[in-house]
Amino acid sequence: MDQPSIRELVDAVRDFLENKALPELKGHTAFHARVAANALGIVSRQLDRSGAADDAELARLRLLLGRDGTLDELNRALCRAIREGTLDIGSDELRRHLDATTRDKVEIDQPNYSGIKIARERSA
Repeated sequence: MDQPSIRELVDAVRDFLENKALPELKGHTAFHARVAANALGIVSRQLDRSGAADDAELARLRLLLGRDGTLDELNRALCRAIREGTLDIGSDELRRHLDATTRDKVEIDQPNYSGIKIARERSA
């Protein structure tokens, strides 16, 4: 392959921001560069993990709702079932699904969030 992958491009720009640009920047510009580096970290983790997380969420939704569909369709159906009261908001199955989905999303978005360690230990 003669061109870098999306992952390689994201990592290269993030590395540049964190290791070359940020040490030379100050104030508001440094803050924006840090925000950009953090955003690229999220993109990098999404490239690594979102496929597996989406697959797991889809499998849980199929079991929970007893039907097939896309991730978007099933999430809409879940919301509708909760809103209409056809799915018990207090059910253990729903709680486990929401816990796992939230944990996966936080692992991608904010893996250093202090509460994620507790959530990991609870699910183990």
